[in-house]
Amino acid sequence: MIQKKSVKRMFLATAILSSTAVFSTQAAVVASVRPLGFIASAIADGVMPTEVLLPDGASPHDFALRPSDISRMRSADLVVWVGPEMEAFMTKSAAQLPPNRQVEIATLPTVKPLLLKGTDDEHDHDHAHENDGDEHQHGEYNMHVWLSPEIARQTAIAIHNQLVQLVPQKKQQLDANLSHFEDGLTKADKNLGSILQPVQGKGYFVFHDAYGYFEKHFGLAPLGHFTINPEIQPGAQRLHLIRTQLVEQKATCVFAEPQFRPAVITAVAQGTKVRMGTLDPLGSSIALGADSYVNFLSQLTNQYLSCLK
Repeated sequence: MIQKKSVKRMFLATAILSSTAVFSTQAAVVASVRPLGFIASAIADGVMPTEVLLPDGASPHDFALRPSDISRMRSADLVVWVGPEMEAFMTKSAAQLPPNRQVEIATLPTVKPLLLKGTDDEHDHDHAHENDGDEHQHGEYNMHVWLSPEIARQTAIAIHNQLVQLVPQKKQQLDANLSHFEDGLTKADKNLGSILQPVQGKGYFVFHDAYGYFEKHFGLAPLGHFTINPEIQPGAQRLHLIRTQLVEQKATCVFAEPQFRPAVITAVAQGTKVRMGTLDPLGSSIALGADSYVNFLSQLTNQYLSCLK
């Protein structure tokens, strides 16, 4: 009788543990940041759950893995991340995973030619290039790759291919998921492109140099950014420059982010006619699921529109 009880207790404890999904022993895809979780959960939908390492409100620029995160990575069937330039906190743990159990997006042969240089020189004119000393090098390329619909498509294909090798018996479901994702993305791309057309020429500043892929894809015209690394406040010289720009260039809008609402933005915009907006590059309020990536792109589009219109 005693033995039966303790077995029952153990069973209960295991059930509780697995239901919290912190140490889920079932197969799972673990994504570094939420938007990669959107892509992964679309492909793994109905096959295995997707979990996200970075907690809401945290920034990938200064996050540190907890022991529970390291065990989640170790027990994951597949880990999806951009690479050491974006998630430095994962470098050591990811190095211990076999290549077939991770998708490192920045190294995918289909993604490499799509990478943009760190500060996209095409529309960041000379005025944003003075060196304030507060701009540490973020590596050669802009690593906020989840903001590119094209890279998202390539990421989805790579996740699909890895999962088909890991769970070949689920190939049919995985094929269907990929095709649903690609169809949805194609439709959204067209739709969002036409929605954004009226604001294409309007100037604005973003707080953090993260949106290059989205802006280039949809033909938006940022005047510049406050900082490359959101953990580092911009220097006086850059702020003066931006203020001058706001007055002269008649920027329509200055965007903050949910994790970063620095007083510097309010201070710089004070006394000008510039509107304040918020862009969420991580989609923190969106639930993971089959259509979450498309919802993320739509939300970002609406955030641009609500301030620029």
